[in-house]
Amino acid sequence: MARVLPIGEDSVFPRVTTSGLSSELQDFRRPADRVNPTLNFRSLPLQFLFPVYDPDAQNWGWEARLLRWMTLIWVAIGLLTLFSASYVEAVRTTGDGLYYFKRQIVWTLIGLGFFNAIVRIPLKYLLARSRLVLLAVLILLVLTLIPGLGTTVNGATRWIEVGIVPIQPSEPMKPCLILQAAFIFGRWNRISPRDRITWFALAGAILTAILLQPNLSTTLMCGIILWLMAIAAGLSWSLLGMTAVGGGTLAALSLALQDYQRRRILSFLDPWDVADGDGYQLVQSLLAVASGGLWGQGFGLSQQKLYALPIQYSDFIFAVFAEEFGFVGCSLAIVFLTIYGGLAWWVAAAAPRLSHQLVAIGALVALVGQASVNIGVVTGALPTTGLPLPMFSYGGSSMVSSLAIAALLVRVARENRQAEVLEFDRAAN
Repeated sequence: MARVLPIGEDSVFPRVTTSGLSSELQDFRRPADRVNPTLNFRSLPLQFLFPVYDPDAQNWGWEARLLRWMTLIWVAIGLLTLFSASYVEAVRTTGDGLYYFKRQIVWTLIGLGFFNAIVRIPLKYLLARSRLVLLAVLILLVLTLIPGLGTTVNGATRWIEVGIVPIQPSEPMKPCLILQAAFIFGRWNRISPRDRITWFALAGAILTAILLQPNLSTTLMCGIILWLMAIAAGLSWSLLGMTAVGGGTLAALSLALQDYQRRRILSFLDPWDVADGDGYQLVQSLLAVASGGLWGQGFGLSQQKLYALPIQYSDFIFAVFAEEFGFVGCSLAIVFLTIYGGLAWWVAAAAPRLSHQLVAIGALVALVGQASVNIGVVTGALPTTGLPLPMFSYGGSSMVSSLAIAALLVRVARENRQAEVLEFDRAAN
């Protein structure tokens, strides 16, 4: 009979497992559910040409298939919204209404290529090699701080040219942090104090480098991802409290040194009082959201995007979505995010290993959590930040990184199905 084992070091959820399944019973499992540690790249070249195409997906478990389709739907709606939000601005600034849309399509195809590759790589390989990629991205982060190497836009130096391609290193840092944090926190009780100190020093260096760009919003987002993953891993509350105090101190120091960050906080408290100054962006966003009414103005018919709403195709793209699709469209979007987040939590709860659970939780926070923060900013519930709306906002680094994080979540779901086997005691025979 099946047995429920107690919670141990490798899991924060109770698992249904067994001790000895006969070969005859194993044959009843579907071929896609069997553990296969080898990499399957047979159809990968075709998938790089047509990234939406994936013949192997039909053999996945229902959670992985549903997550994949929901991710593709998220991307598709985001591209349509970007087309509408960016067209007029692109005509005005470049003469080509499809300027931003075409570039986003290219980055989306690249991101889907990474997506199809990651869902085929076993997590044990991704976790084991995550530190090397993380260190490489950290080097890029540090290079952005060197005068002459980083690219400055709107007073912040967050980009660096790699060849002819501009990259925002703080974005690919998110999936790297999720993997490395899951690897470390998943074996926290088995690593030495020196390794723990090394990890905290490395995480601190990463957050500090992002903060110095300056990029307080991304620093806070990365810190929240790490902190919530640490809670899920069962780290002591005293340690969590100290890290929270340290993070809060860094944030307060940044606010003290960066005048524009303080002004954002003050304008958030009463944007209408400074509607012609620091509150202008938020006021125009609120007007766009309110103009949507119940059913919206219709696709492509937003008025605020024409001349009033700044960066309408990036951080405030949801304001255009709200104006064009109204309260009903926004409600459906929130329901979609809720289902996506609930499914991600389901996948985390079903994961057989703590490190896999942590990857799913980190992906949940990075995608659904960041999307919720962005919507909160656009609707005036949170202070204005520079966080993009995942898979909606214009930006290649953000799109590729978001799809990589979604792929990690799908990979966890796939390995859950492979490991989900009820074994029976041979003694019962």
